Amino acid sequence: MKHRIFLTIALLLVCHSISAYRFRAFIPKENPTGTGVIVCPGGSYFWLDKQGEGDEVAKWLCENGISAFVVEYSHGGWASFTFRVYLKKRRFPEGFNDLCRAINTVREHAAEYGVREDRIGCMGFSAGGHLVMHAAEQLAGTPMAPFFVAPIYPVVSMTHPCTHRRSRRGLLGGSLSQEMMDSLSVERHVPANCPPVFLVNCDDDPVVDPKNAILLDSALTSKHIPHQYEHYRTGGHGFGVSEAKTTKEAIGWKEQFLKWLGNLVNN
Repeated sequence: MKHRIFLTIALLLVCHSISAYRFRAFIPKENPTGTGVIVCPGGSYFWLDKQGEGDEVAKWLCENGISAFVVEYSHGGWASFTFRVYLKKRRFPEGFNDLCRAINTVREHAAEYGVREDRIGCMGFSAGGHLVMHAAEQLAGTPMAPFFVAPIYPVVSMTHPCTHRRSRRGLLGGSLSQEMMDSLSVERHVPANCPPVFLVNCDDDPVVDPKNAILLDSALTSKHIPHQYEHYRTGGHGFGVSEAKTTKEAIGWKEQFLKWLGNLVNN
C-alpha cells in the first residue's frame, strides 16, 4: 500500500513538472517579410510532440526565412492520462494563458527576433490546432490577435459526436459542464473579425475525426472569414512536416501553406 501511495505521489510530481511553460526561438539569418510563427505541438492536451510537431516544424519555417517560436504549453501530463482516476483537474485556461504569454514575448522582442508586431501568426497541430483557433477567436480585434492561424489536423468541437474525447478530457478533466464544453467548441464561436485561417486535415485520420475540420470550415465559410482548406484523401495524423510519416499527397500542405502565407503578406 505504501509503495502504491509513493508511486502515485511521484507520478503527480512528474505530471506537474512537464506542464511547465517553455519557449524556444528559432531565428533565420534573413527574414525578408518580418513574419513570425508561434508553433503549438499536439498531444491531446496530455503530452506534447515537442520534436515532430515542435522543433522540426520550427526548423522548416526557419529554412524558409520565417522566425519560429515553439511553445511548450501547460497540459495534463502522462501521469494524468494514465492515472486519470486520481487526476481530474481542469487544465483550461492554463494552455491558453501560456500561448498569450508567448505572443506577448514575441511582440515585446519583435526587433530582436526580426519580426513585425503585426505579422505574428500561430500554427498548431491536433490539440495545438484547437488551442490556436481558440486564441484567434478570443483575441480577435485586440493588439494581440494573431496575423493568421494554421490549425493542422485540429481538434475542433467539444460537444459534437465527432469530439476527440481524449483531448477534451486532457483540457477539462472532470469539469465536463455543458457550458464549458460549448464555450470551447471553436466551431461555435468564430467572430466576424477572425484572423485568416489555413486549415488542413485528411479523410483517413485515425485519431481526430475529420468531421472536426469540416465543422470549422463550415463555420469559417458562414462567417465569410478568409481561409484556405487543404482537405486530403490520405495522410493520417501526427505527421507534422515529415514526409516519412504521411503521404505524398498530404505533405503538399507545406508548399500550399507557404504560397498562402506569401499571398497574405503581399496583399
